[in-house]
Amino acid sequence: MGFYCEHIFPRLMEWVMAREEFCRLRSGLLASVHGEILELGVGTGLNLAHYPHTIAELHGIDPASLLPKIVASRSARASFPVYFQKHTAETLPYIDRRFDYVVSTWTLCTIPDAVRALQEVRRVLKPEGRLLFLEHGRSNDQKIAVWQDRLNAVQNVIGCGCNLNRQIDRMISQSGLTITHLDRFSMQGVPRLAGEMYQGTAVAQH
Repeated sequence: MGFYCEHIFPRLMEWVMAREEFCRLRSGLLASVHGEILELGVGTGLNLAHYPHTIAELHGIDPASLLPKIVASRSARASFPVYFQKHTAETLPYIDRRFDYVVSTWTLCTIPDAVRALQEVRRVLKPEGRLLFLEHGRSNDQKIAVWQDRLNAVQNVIGCGCNLNRQIDRMISQSGLTITHLDRFSMQGVPRLAGEMYQGTAVAQH
């Protein structure tokens, strides 16, 4: 990672993704989680304030350490133990059937081998565990999707690996997880190229 991806881009994303609509969506997704949680792509820790007190402990992984002082401050304010590791999602450092929930918010767009990472999610989920996801991806509107394809290479550079056109539901299904609930919508206040949302729940097929 260069200077831009380590220092400039995280601050830009921190500013954008701390806005009200992002907070509302995070809170809605995380309201009912409990037990042991794994979060993919911790980023700057923006999810931390939205987890309920029903969590026993939160584990998180991210291949980069973004704004570590901010992450440490947010972790210290949590009402539950927080354990973060610098690690890739394609090879999760946890035993099988460990977690009650795995959480992924605006993360699957960036993981190099997202299907492999989701297979790892399936491995570490308890038999009754759930993946909660809130992701942007490929639009159902073909006119939007065409432009997502055209601009994806540019977005990949300026977004430090982010892809506009991934079909999130297809990747989840390809991994062996079963989607039990899926909402598709355009996020308010975000251009449709980057605001076509996939929100839902998936379970493991053990």
